[in-house]
Amino acid sequence: MSLTLPHGYCAKLAPEMMEQAIDLLKNAFQKELANRLRLRRVTAPLFVLSGTGLNDDLNGIERAVTFPIRCMNEQRAEVVHALAKGKRMTLGVYKIPPGYGLYTDMNAIRADEDLDQLHSLYVDQWDWERTIREEDRSLPFLQQIVREIYDVLKMMEENVYREFHHITPALPSEIEFIHAEDLLREFPDLSAKERENAVTKKYGAVFLIGIGATLSNGEKHDSRAPDYDDWSTETFWDFPSVKPYYYGLNGDLLVWNPIMETALELSSMGLRVDKPALLRQLEICGCPERKSLMFHNALLEDRIPLSIGGGIGQSRVCMYLLRCAHVGEVQASIWPDAMYEECRQNGIFLM
Repeated sequence: MSLTLPHGYCAKLAPEMMEQAIDLLKNAFQKELANRLRLRRVTAPLFVLSGTGLNDDLNGIERAVTFPIRCMNEQRAEVVHALAKGKRMTLGVYKIPPGYGLYTDMNAIRADEDLDQLHSLYVDQWDWERTIREEDRSLPFLQQIVREIYDVLKMMEENVYREFHHITPALPSEIEFIHAEDLLREFPDLSAKERENAVTKKYGAVFLIGIGATLSNGEKHDSRAPDYDDWSTETFWDFPSVKPYYYGLNGDLLVWNPIMETALELSSMGLRVDKPALLRQLEICGCPERKSLMFHNALLEDRIPLSIGGGIGQSRVCMYLLRCAHVGEVQASIWPDAMYEECRQNGIFLM
């Protein structure tokens, strides 16, 4: 258990008012996101069959929560970590054309999380996916979509202010784009997390590009599974300093949390792998045998479309916009007794 609480914290809303604010935010956010990105709502699975390759591997080390299905000869199912691959297959099943997509209300259990004020066993996201054309597979297109999502965040921040005048807006007018390699060169003596804090404090809101590929120091800024985001494409555009390295077509949306005084990741997203990127990344990660799995085979046989997609943390967004010090203030989960007690002593009500 790890917990760092702000000195003198006072919740902006009483617990019963917090519930109303969460409902207001979640309903408004998903509607505006769907309008901006032209998405239709679909139903999300809570679990998928093991061994199909449909579940997301996140950083590649998290264990999925699994259970046997009695009426299917004890075949095992696993609770989803996220839905990047499942959403993409649904685009193909529904034959959603380029420029349009889907979103879903995704709920997951991540039993291996190290619990703190930002990380919970329970994960709730707006998972979204949109069909694209080959010519859309570029960093400028990714940048355009990021700006659309950022505009939704800013609109929600203004909505909160209209309802609760003591919660004033803090997001900058524009989001800054920076590559993980350029960030390393700017702050070579800092750890990856410290670099995120430094750049996000500087700009207020940042989209950090290139999450998953090895940087010039021989390390990754953060790990990514090889089979959903394209983090290894070499595309040379506005970042000439990183030509020798993989650019990637993915990234994380970070904002500066004024309560915790740290960077807060609200979304991870990117252009999804095409056939060359999938084969390249499976080889880089030493798991080429995944080619035979259901999802991977469908992609290699052109049975699912090119896409862009991501996940936006519902509780993270509510935590940020309502200026909370702990994610447990905006979601119901399980926390260690010691954490409950420490939060109680510091005026933090955990649901």
